[in-house]
Amino acid sequence: MQLGGELRSRMKMLLLMLIAAMVLPSHCNNVNGTINSDGVCVCSVILPDSEFSVEKVEYLETTYQELSINVQREISKVQEYTRTLSVHTSKLLNLTRRVEWMETGGSYTQLDFELLKLEIQELMSLTSQLKISLNGSNIIIDQLYSEITNMSQAVNQLESLDKHNLLALRRAIVTLRKQLQDCEENRAAQTPDIFHTGSCDHDGLLNVSEPFVVQLNWRGFNYKYGGWGKDPAPSSSEKDVYWVTPLETDARTFYSFRLYYSQDDLLLYKNPTTKTVPSSSYNTYWGQGSGMVLYNNSLYYNCFNSRDMCRFNLDTNSVQRQTITGAAYNNRFSYTGVAYQDMDFAVDENGLWVIYSPEANVGYAAIGKINVTSFTVERTWVTRLFKPGATNAFMICGVMYAIRPIDLRSEEIFYTFDTRTGKEGRISIKMGKVMEKLQSVNYNPSDHKLYVYNDGYQLAYNVIFTRDEQPTSEQ
Repeated sequence: MQLGGELRSRMKMLLLMLIAAMVLPSHCNNVNGTINSDGVCVCSVILPDSEFSVEKVEYLETTYQELSINVQREISKVQEYTRTLSVHTSKLLNLTRRVEWMETGGSYTQLDFELLKLEIQELMSLTSQLKISLNGSNIIIDQLYSEITNMSQAVNQLESLDKHNLLALRRAIVTLRKQLQDCEENRAAQTPDIFHTGSCDHDGLLNVSEPFVVQLNWRGFNYKYGGWGKDPAPSSSEKDVYWVTPLETDARTFYSFRLYYSQDDLLLYKNPTTKTVPSSSYNTYWGQGSGMVLYNNSLYYNCFNSRDMCRFNLDTNSVQRQTITGAAYNNRFSYTGVAYQDMDFAVDENGLWVIYSPEANVGYAAIGKINVTSFTVERTWVTRLFKPGATNAFMICGVMYAIRPIDLRSEEIFYTFDTRTGKEGRISIKMGKVMEKLQSVNYNPSDHKLYVYNDGYQLAYNVIFTRDEQPTSEQ
């Protein structure tokens, strides 16, 4: 029995030593064991601390559990973000390919730009959420956000610059298709299929086009007064003859003008021929006012300081004079806003005309038909048009059309007088302009255009006629 008790005592001591070895730190090796007088094994352990802290162990266990829960939660978030990033990474790659395709000139529409913008906004929103969730800067997220921002700028630049003008071209095509459809619908009412040069097989003027700005006159912006046009009946040696006659800065006189023998030369101010009227006492051959016109190789104009009309021959450089009896002159009854245009020469399908005001008519316009052979006014029609109330006038097929101002950018063709019937009429055709005043308006029957001198700028208008609707006789 004593042996068994001794064995048990020894086993207890060994067990305590084993526990001490497991629990105590490595530096706590100060362990002693003895047997007392009763044969009981007794051992003593010297610990560095007075007692073992159970509270610290419990605190460590609680902290470990909380950290485990937080780590698991963050792992779940990362997994969710990873799945979302995987989806949006594929979207980003798709966007990249689409933007590269557009940059290399692929076909695209306005809808493509709008879809790209929506998808890029979605990516930027997700990236911002990721940045907030991570509570601080992250190199990968920052780089991703920068790439998306660059892509957004590229799309905006593509849309704004539209390097190949495809969007603008598509919009223009849509507009032109609509205009073409409207034109086709109204074509029958607008004009006959063909109007031959010199033909009056129509019912008169229906409309004029918007002005085409050909160029500024060759002397510059300061020469606001003058006239220009194209000879409808040039000499046989010349196909086209364009003439430009700016007045001097006094807005009254001229003594030289230029000729161009092709449209290219006119547009490029190239190869001009300058003509100068012969000198004489009291400048009697100088021109006065903006009412000149070139017809059949001769320039017709109002002789300086007189009621005479002058004819300058381009081949001989000689000048003829002829008086219009009783005609007002020297700015007595010129057009409104245009000085010294007492005589306004005009050409149409029937030949040469002059629009002026006899002194006896006190400002009402008269139309004179000029016989080119005898250089005389062979017949006159008196109208009820008050000439100073009109901006300008021109002739088409024996009908005078008068113009008046509406505002700074438009005029109205408002009055007609038909020399064939002696009847006057009222119409309303809007006529655009680029500057305030029309100094001269010349109709050309060879190309059905109006040539207008507008504050120094040379404009051209296409003329649109009404269809001749005369009924045919039944068989």
